Amino acid sequence: MTSRYQSTQGGLPTQQDLMTGRAVFTESYAVIPRGVMADIVTSALPFWDATFAWVLARPLSGFAETFSQYLVEVAPGGGSVRPETEDGIESVLFVMDGTLELVLDGQAHMLSPGGYVYIPPTSSWTLHNRHDEPARFLWIRKRYAPVEGLGTPEAFVTREQDVEAEPMPDTNGGWATQRFVRSDDLRHDMHVNIVTFEPGSVIPFEETHVMEHGLFVLEGKAAYKLNRDWVEVQGGDFLWLRAFCPQACYAGGPGQFRYLLYKDVNRHAAFGVGL
Repeated sequence: MTSRYQSTQGGLPTQQDLMTGRAVFTESYAVIPRGVMADIVTSALPFWDATFAWVLARPLSGFAETFSQYLVEVAPGGGSVRPETEDGIESVLFVMDGTLELVLDGQAHMLSPGGYVYIPPTSSWTLHNRHDEPARFLWIRKRYAPVEGLGTPEAFVTREQDVEAEPMPDTNGGWATQRFVRSDDLRHDMHVNIVTFEPGSVIPFEETHVMEHGLFVLEGKAAYKLNRDWVEVQGGDFLWLRAFCPQACYAGGPGQFRYLLYKDVNRHAAFGVGL
């Protein structure tokens, strides 16, 4: 099953193409354009069959440290009965293309484009592509930070098509967010939302905050302010922001600009190496 979400197509540029592009890695942000996500930079994953992944973000000392993010392609017949190999890891899956069969805590779910899954560290799950076309999904992983007395969030499966967008105040609907968990549910230590800008809409100030970001552009294009620089981004690009990196956005159109956004929330600042 295809979708409107934009992602890389793999392959390899020709020998006639220019080698320079929009990729950049700085002390405070990285831009990984869709054009650099070639097959030669993919990785296989343990206990996954007929599957490869672009590793877009990983905990990196002195940069962003709370999460990893992959773009994963599962060929027909591929998948895993042991997708996660570490204890204490929570995940969000977001389906970009194709159809996947998820078995989560013993219950089967068919995931199509727009499918969204939250998997707490206490859940068991498997994932397979039993169809004739490749399937792609974004996979965000984080070590869950438990807090005594709060409990652990439940697993859930939904679709972005079923989650209403909430307009940001004083934007006339030009800037809206689809939130998949309640902001006041402190059991959750990360939020993975979809942000949408209508043409001509902006983030009207330089956000500067403690949350790290993984930002995968689902569709459209925009100019994004990152620290001291303006960069152009489009569907299929990935932005990786460390804490306190100033950021703003102008969505010039002609269509909507939409992205899947990770941020770490609802916990005290940790002290000590590895926390």
